[in-house]
Amino acid sequence: MLASRLSRAIMLAAGVVGLSAIGAFAQENYPDRPIHVVIGFAAGAGADILTRYIGHKLEELSGQPVIIDNKPGASGNIAIRFASSAPADGYTLMFNANSGMVGSKFLFKDLPFDTIKDFKPIATFAQIGFMLVVSPTSSLNSVSDLTAYLKKKQDNIFGYTNPTGLMSAELYKQLTGAPAKSVSYKTTADAMRDLQAGQLDFMFMDGTFAAGQVRQGALKALAVITGKRLASVPDVPTMQEAGLAFDFAPWWAAWAPSGTPQPILDKLEKWILAIDNMPDTPKFLETIGSVSQHDDQKSVTKRFIADFDKWPPLVKAAGIVPE
Repeated sequence: MLASRLSRAIMLAAGVVGLSAIGAFAQENYPDRPIHVVIGFAAGAGADILTRYIGHKLEELSGQPVIIDNKPGASGNIAIRFASSAPADGYTLMFNANSGMVGSKFLFKDLPFDTIKDFKPIATFAQIGFMLVVSPTSSLNSVSDLTAYLKKKQDNIFGYTNPTGLMSAELYKQLTGAPAKSVSYKTTADAMRDLQAGQLDFMFMDGTFAAGQVRQGALKALAVITGKRLASVPDVPTMQEAGLAFDFAPWWAAWAPSGTPQPILDKLEKWILAIDNMPDTPKFLETIGSVSQHDDQKSVTKRFIADFDKWPPLVKAAGIVPE
């Protein structure tokens, strides 16, 4: 009887050791099959273009195919939900901006996921350039000019087409005390027409679209919200250079489901940071109005958590009620 129990115990222990050895082998040899990257945007969108560039470079470094899974809809929440329930083995990742991973908590209710509990940030790879723009015929030439103008004028209006544009404007108002009400637009082109006509006083516009308009003289840029100037519009200062402690530029990162083994996270972090340091990456990011971002796991996690303190007062100021 005792011998039988000892035999079963030895077999059980051997099984546990065997599973541990298999797990360690799998982590050491990761990846040995294609990696899937989930994004909440349609093929051809700016986010898709960015993701495919990083995915192609990740393919080169990992030695495995990287498949982009486009799952648009519900403001990116379909993709987040899908990735949150994927196996935590490093073969399903998510590329997303902080505006989706943080903002979803404050813009929607009863979400079937918790981005803090369900994901581990791996590393950032880009900061997306938004610009503070006014009409090309405006006499305003700086952020301080705009602030003084808004404080003197009545019934100020700004436009927005996405949460980042709206929250950026609310942060600007909070930092300067400049009064203005918001108007939502379905498309940036519609908002630009009203901005050019003087019906809008200002707007925080995605640099992917705005940079070309500024270079052509169709819009006037007073500042960019990235931490450093955009190469596509090098003469336009940052909000910090304009004297404001403005830190709200959306940043993109790679994310893995919680529970992904640390050795796999470390490999992915090394590759993502290496991509950001490749000489052709800044040139590519310039074409989409963005700049490089270099946060490792520790730094991006700290940045991610800190962002949850930024959104509530801005959401409240904007009068947004979670849907």
